[in-house]
Amino acid sequence: MRLLVLVLLGLLIQAEEPKCSLMGRAQLPEFDKDGHFVIGGIFSFRTGKDGTTDTFNNMPDRRQCKNFNFREFKFAHTVIFAVEEINRNPDLLPEISLGYKIYDDCGTTDILRAAMNLINGPQRVENCTNPDAVQAIIGHSGSTPTIGFARVLGQFQIPVISHFATCACLSNRKEFPSFFRTIASDYYQSRALAQLVRHFGWTWVGAISNTNDYGINGMDGFARAAQKEGVCIEYYEAFESTDPEHSVRVRQIVDVIRNATSKVIVTFVSHREIKILVAELQRQNISGLQWVGSEAWLTDDSLIDSEGHTALIGAIGFTVRKADIPGLGPFLQELHPSQYPNSQFLRDIWESIFGCSLNPPMENDDRKQCNGSEHLRNVNNQFTDVSELRFTNNVYKAVYAVAHALHNLYTCQPGKGPFISGTCAIPTQTQPWQVLHYLQSVNLTMPDGEEVFFDSNGDSPARYELIHLRNIRKGTTEIDIIGNYDGFLPKEQQFRMNNVNIKWGGGHNEVPVSVCSESCPPGTRKAVQKGKPICCYDCIPCPPGEISKTADSADCMQCLSEYWSNKKGDTCIPKEIEYLSYHEVMGMLLALFASLGVLFTMMTAMIFYCYRETPIVRANNSELSFLLLFSLTLCFLCSLTFIGRPSQWSCMLRHTAFGITFVLCISCVLGKTIVVLMAFRATLPGTNVMKWFGPLQQRLSVLGFTLIQVLICVLWLTISPPFPYKNMNLYQDKIILECNVGSAIGFWAVLGYIGLLAVLCFILAFLGRRLPDNFNEAKIITFSMLIFCAVWITFIPAYVSSPGKFTVAVEIFAILASSSGLLFCIFLPKCYVILLRPNLNTKKHVMGKTSTDIHY
Repeated sequence: MRLLVLVLLGLLIQAEEPKCSLMGRAQLPEFDKDGHFVIGGIFSFRTGKDGTTDTFNNMPDRRQCKNFNFREFKFAHTVIFAVEEINRNPDLLPEISLGYKIYDDCGTTDILRAAMNLINGPQRVENCTNPDAVQAIIGHSGSTPTIGFARVLGQFQIPVISHFATCACLSNRKEFPSFFRTIASDYYQSRALAQLVRHFGWTWVGAISNTNDYGINGMDGFARAAQKEGVCIEYYEAFESTDPEHSVRVRQIVDVIRNATSKVIVTFVSHREIKILVAELQRQNISGLQWVGSEAWLTDDSLIDSEGHTALIGAIGFTVRKADIPGLGPFLQELHPSQYPNSQFLRDIWESIFGCSLNPPMENDDRKQCNGSEHLRNVNNQFTDVSELRFTNNVYKAVYAVAHALHNLYTCQPGKGPFISGTCAIPTQTQPWQVLHYLQSVNLTMPDGEEVFFDSNGDSPARYELIHLRNIRKGTTEIDIIGNYDGFLPKEQQFRMNNVNIKWGGGHNEVPVSVCSESCPPGTRKAVQKGKPICCYDCIPCPPGEISKTADSADCMQCLSEYWSNKKGDTCIPKEIEYLSYHEVMGMLLALFASLGVLFTMMTAMIFYCYRETPIVRANNSELSFLLLFSLTLCFLCSLTFIGRPSQWSCMLRHTAFGITFVLCISCVLGKTIVVLMAFRATLPGTNVMKWFGPLQQRLSVLGFTLIQVLICVLWLTISPPFPYKNMNLYQDKIILECNVGSAIGFWAVLGYIGLLAVLCFILAFLGRRLPDNFNEAKIITFSMLIFCAVWITFIPAYVSSPGKFTVAVEIFAILASSSGLLFCIFLPKCYVILLRPNLNTKKHVMGKTSTDIHY
C-alpha cells in the first residue's frame, strides 16, 4: 500500500516537475544544513499570484509566487535558531549534530513536492541531487494543506509536527497516525469561544468561517458548544479568498450582516478573509460590530495593511500564550543573504526591504545596487519584531520536542529499550516509526517553565490567553491580555477574566448587547417563540404559587405547600394564615353580641331572682327557669371558644361545650313543656299525674338527657377528637386554621341529639298550644322552638357552603341566634309583666281563664 502511494506521488511530481537533466532543476530547499539527524520544514514564505495561498479544493495551476509573508519567514528562521541552539548545547544530543531542510510551499502541489523531497532520502538523477531524508517535518501553518500531506506521510509513519494547524479533525489517529502539534486543537478553542460569548451575555450571534477544513470544523465545534451554553447562531456564512467569485460572495455576506439583528460576529477565518470582509463593510458604511476572532487572525500584524482595519478594534478572542525566546531577536537581526546564497527568497526580501539590488544593474531597473552596509537591526518590520512571540514559540517547542525524542532514542541503553526484547534503535539506521514512538512519549520543560508533551491524539494542552485588540497603529497591533483559559481544569475553573478595561467594538465603553430577546427578569420564565431558535422567546409571568429566582429561567419553581409567591413572583413567602380573630371586625362583633347575650341573661336572672315570690315566677317553675337561664348563659359563653387561633384544647372544648350546654338548655325547655302539659292534665277530675313528674323527676329528666350528650361527647373525644387543621385546599394563597371535627359521626351525633330533643320539645309544645288559661306557656315554647329549629335547619347548608373563617362565624351566629330566640321568646314577656304590668302579676290573673293579650 505504501509503495503504491509512493509510486503515485512520484508520478504526480514527475508530471508537475520537469526532469532535472533535461528541463531544469528539481525543487530545492530555501534553507538547508547537513547533520546526523535532519529536521524538515514547510512554510508559506510567499502567497499566490492573486495574493492568496492555494488550497486542496481544486487542483490548481502552477502559480508564480509573489508577496512576502514575514511571519512565515520568521517561523522558518526560528527552526534554524533552535537547531543551532541545540547543537551548541552539550547536554542535548551530545556529539550529534542536527541539520535542517526548509521549503517554501507556494501552493498545494509544491507542498506535496516538498514533502516527498523531504522523505525520499538521497537520490542522484544524473546531475541533480535530492535532499537527505528527514526524521520529522515541522509545518504547515494551515489546516487544509497539513491534512493533505500529513495523511500521506502517516502511511510511512513519518512524524509531522504543526505549530498552527488547529483543525480538530487532525486529532483522528486512524487517519493521521503520525501527526502532532504544539498548538491546541480547535476542539478546545471552539468551547472556549462558546464560554466567552456566554460570559458576556451574547446569546444571539452571527458566524462566519472559511470554507476549508479549518473554518468548517472549527465552526461546527463552536455551534455544538454554543448550543450547550444556550447561545444561538442567527446566521452562518462561509467563503474563501481563493474562490474565483469570492467578491460576489462577500457582498452577499455583508448584506446578511446588514439585515441581521445580532451585533456580535464569531469568526473562524484567516487574516486574508477577515481583511477582505472588513474592507467591504467599510465600503458599505457598516460599523458598530463586535468581532470575536479565532487565533488565525487576531495577532496577525498584516491587519494594518487592510482597508477598514479600524473596524476590528475592540475584537476579542483566544490565542496561544505569549512567550519569550531569549536570543531570537539578535539572531534574526543578523540575517544576511550571504549566509544562504542559494535562497532566492532571502535575496528577494532583502531587496524589497532596502530597496536595492543584489545583482548587477540591468536595463529598466532603477534600483541602486546594495553596498553591503544594509543591516536588519536598522529596520523595524514584522520579521525582526519579537515582542509578540506566540506561534513562533510553537515552532520553537516543536524543534525541541523532536530534539528530545532523538536524544532519548540516541541515549537508549541496550536491554532497556522500548522495542522487542528491550532493544534500542540504531542511530545510523533510524526508522521513522522509531522516532514516532519516542516523540509520542516526549515530555520536557522549556526554560520559561512551560511543559511540552502530547496526548494520545498528538495534541498539546489547551491553554489560551484571552486577548483584546486595543488598537492598530504605528505598523503594529496593540493587544491587551484580558483573561485566560485552561482546558485541563474543571469547567467552572477553565475560563478566568482579568480586571482590565475593554474598549468594545464600535468604540463603546460598555459591553454590547446581542440577544434575540431581552432577558426575562426574575418572576418570569422563557417561552420559546414558535418556529424560532431557543434564544428567541417571550417572558411569561410565573403562575400563582410558582416563582423564578434568577433571570432567564426556563421553568418556574413550585413553592412549598405552606408558602405562596409574592406579587413579583420571585420569592416564596409564608401563606397568609386566616382564622376568626378577636382583632378583626367580625370577631369583635360576634364577641360583643355574645357578651350582650350573657348580660341580658344575667339581667333576666336578676329580675327573676328579685321577683321570685311573685305569682308569675312561681307559676313558671322557678327552678327550671333558673337552670334554663344558667344554661343559656353557658350557650352564649361557649360561642367565645370559637373565636381565636385554634388549638388542641380549644377545638375539643368548643364542640363539646356547645353540645352539652345546648342539650342542657333544651332539656330545661323540654322539662317546662312537660310540666305545662302535666299541669293542665292534673286539673281534669280523677287524675293525679303530677306525682309522676314532680320536681325530682324534672331534675332527673334534665340530668338524664344531659348525661346522654356527655356520653356521646366522651366517646367522640376518645375515638377521634377534634383537632386543629391547616386547610390549604380552600384557598391557594391562604392557610385556613380551623378545627377538624375528627369523627364526623361524633360531630353529627352531637348535633342530631340536640335536634332530636328540639323536635320533641316542639311537638309537645305544639300539642299544648291551645290549652286554656293565661298560665299556658306552651304557645311561647312552641314559637321559641320554631325559631330554634329554623335557625339550625338553616345552619346546616350555610355551614357546609361557607368558606374559611365564615364557617366558624355561621356556627357562632347559629348559637347566638338560637340562644337569643329562647331567651327573648320565653323570658321577655314575663319580664315585661313583672316590670311594666305589675297589675297582671297576680295569682287571680295567672290562674284565670280570661282572655288576655299577654301570654307568659
